[in-house]
Formats: sequence, structure tokens, C-alpha cells
Amino acid sequence: MTAILELRNATKIYSSGLINKRVTVALDQVTFAIEGENPMITAIAGESGSGKTTMGMLMLGFLEPTDGHIFYDGRDLWKSSKEEWIRFRREVQAIFQDPFEVYNPFYKVDHVLTVPIEKFKLANSKQEARSKMEEALEAVGLRPGETLGRYPHQLSGGQRQRITVARALLLNPRVIIADEPVSMVDASLRATILESLRKLNREMHIPIMYITHDLATAYHICQNIIVLYRGSVAEAGDVDLIIREPQHPYTQLLVGSIPWPDPDRKWGAGQFMAKGEILGGYGHGCRFAPRCPVAMPVCREQQPPLYRTHGTRAAACYLYKDSPTLEGRDIGRVLNQ
Repeated sequence: MTAILELRNATKIYSSGLINKRVTVALDQVTFAIEGENPMITAIAGESGSGKTTMGMLMLGFLEPTDGHIFYDGRDLWKSSKEEWIRFRREVQAIFQDPFEVYNPFYKVDHVLTVPIEKFKLANSKQEARSKMEEALEAVGLRPGETLGRYPHQLSGGQRQRITVARALLLNPRVIIADEPVSMVDASLRATILESLRKLNREMHIPIMYITHDLATAYHICQNIIVLYRGSVAEAGDVDLIIREPQHPYTQLLVGSIPWPDPDRKWGAGQFMAKGEILGGYGHGCRFAPRCPVAMPVCREQQPPLYRTHGTRAAACYLYKDSPTLEGRDIGRVLNQ
């Protein structure tokens, strides 16, 4: 079955400087597909600079890959017609990190909802438009009477973020890509927003790509997780398995940094290398080798493939070299089991 949205061997390289040109590989030959048959919430996790947001921007069509392809309904996105782009813009919606930057302070919050209604001709009258706006707001737990007609500064960060979720819902999307949607919201409101996303997935069967550095929230709302490190997939698969029993040394360090409510569990027991070593070159080998406490000579010579260590998980680490490899680093074969 054709995937709704797919990255296929996608690479994104940034360059800077005119004389001393620097090249940064933000994403390196990643293959990932969002299926419509069994819609899930998939987390894209990793530390800052791991390539999470770049991956999201590629899938939203905001960035063109340096190499590889992005497909929507089986068609190459960057070879699409104007009509196909319009359909893509409507059916693939984004929820961004900052719940204030998406608003123009000179407009009431209604503007965020009325613009897509007018642009995509979603209503035939003002009454129908108002009805659709109210329905979308109620779906994310907001009272239209207390929300519409107000300016952004008159609402809390949690309310503003839920309005952006309502805006995405208004367009009846096939895919939602949420980039750190709760990182700038008070802890007391995170559960409400995350429950709104889970409700969209559970009741409306919308697959969601949840970009985050917070493994705790990923664990609570996602079914799958992809852990990125410096543009490459370190580990991927069932979120419960990976958070409880991480296999890749990088994932183990990430999970070890989570403060668990267990007095017998030592927080931050993992070994981290010095900053100078972290930023050191990795040549053609594993990108994590300069930091890895169990690195072997082969790790510095050649980048490891993705090894399928379990039916619903894979890790790019030579510790599992006796396991079968995934051709083309196709993590979709693991996530869509």
C-alpha cells in the first residue's frame, strides 16, 4: 500500500561561509514513511542538532532535500503541480513550538482560523465558518465564547497552542507534524495539549509525527520512536521497548538522563565524554563513536547499518552485528509492524 508521506534516502546538507566554507550534514540518507492504514503517533527524538526539526521541515515541504526524495501519495513532492501543492498544504498540517510566534498581535485570534477557511474555501457563509471554528475549538477543549474575539496576549500559552491544534484540525488533515508542541508551555498544561493530540490520533485516525527532545512525553503518547544522532538513525521501534530497554549506547545515555521517580535508580549514571571529544570529527565511521563508552575499532572505520534486533525495533550499532540488516535503512519495516 502506498504511504501517505515518505522520505526516501533523504539527505539535507547546509553550507555556510564564502571563504572558509563549512558543511553540516543535518540529515543523512533517512528513509521513513507515514502510513494511513494503521495511523500512529511516532516520536522523532534526540538532542539539539540531531536533525529532528530538519526532518520535519523536509516532510512539510518547507525544505528541499539535497539528495533523495519526498513522496506524497506516491508522487515526488518537488515535481508536483500547483494543484497538487495546494492539496498537500491543506492535508499535511504543522503545529510549531512557539505558541505566540504564529500570531499577529494586531489581529484577534479568530484570524488564525478564518484565513485557512477563506484560503481553502471551507465554508459557504459566515455562519458556516463560525460553526466550523467553534467545532474545532471544542474538539481541543476550548470554549468558543471565551476564546474568539480576543487578542493573543489575552490568552495563556496553553490556550494559544490549542488554537493552533484547532487550526490544523479545521482543515481535516491526513497528517500532522508537531514540532516540540509543548516545550514552551507550562507543565500543568502539557497534559491537556498532549491529550488533544492523542485524541486526534485515536478518534479521527490522523497519524502524527511528534518531534521532541523530551523522552518522557514521547513515552506517554507515542507508539513508536525514532532516535536521531547527528542526522542518522541511532535506534527505532516500539517506544515501550526502547525507553525501558534501550540498546544503542546513545539511547542508553538519553534514557539515563531522565529523572525517574525511583529511589533505587541512579540518575545520570551514564558516561558522557568531554565537549571537545563530542565535537571531534567522526570520519566515515559511526557518528557516536567519539562519545561511545563501548566503541570498537570498526566503529571508527565504517558507519553501521540498521540491525533488526527485534521484530519491532532496530539499532545502528555493531554490538548487534549478528542480527539481520535492514536494506536501505528502511525503518518503516520496523515501525509499521
